[in-house]
Amino acid sequence: MKKDIILAGVGGQGVLSIAAIIAQAAVKEGLAVRQSEVHGMAQRGGAVLAHLRISDQVIASDLVPKGAADLIVSMEPLESLRYAAWLSPEGSLVSAAEPFININDYPDIADIVAAINAFPVSRIVEAAALAKEAGLARAVNMVMVGAASPFLPITAETLENTITAMFANKDPSVGEANKKAFQLGRNAVSQGN
Repeated sequence: MKKDIILAGVGGQGVLSIAAIIAQAAVKEGLAVRQSEVHGMAQRGGAVLAHLRISDQVIASDLVPKGAADLIVSMEPLESLRYAAWLSPEGSLVSAAEPFININDYPDIADIVAAINAFPVSRIVEAAALAKEAGLARAVNMVMVGAASPFLPITAETLENTITAMFANKDPSVGEANKKAFQLGRNAVSQGN
């Protein structure tokens, strides 16, 4: 078993937190993990990309080859298309619906959505609304962990336990909201929303 994942977004959206949670959960399940990160200009609003490779065998490289990703998870729709060349023909693309408009000539969102929907397996998640429903608007990244979870070789229980552990030192309501955000994201993709 091997799962190659591209995680994309812009600075401040929690892409690296998503990578950390998935990687920690995979390790808890005894899987091998390799990760590489690229921080676009290392600032809020710059592109952020993480390669995450999970396997039950030894992994030789940190980087996902172009055309080989089993999954792209994006915090922002345009960023999902930026890395589409990495997606394998059988791969899945999961993106948050909300654009992060940080350039003057940001393309029309309807065109971006149409391009995402053209992939054989794609899901667009109303992540911001689900995070608010969970009780914590900043939990959009946990919604996206949930949305990605049906495509991962990791149990939902292990992912939830990893989220709980990550927020154990915070106010208990923060941990509960993040766990609820995960569940709402998972349900949204499982129900095809």
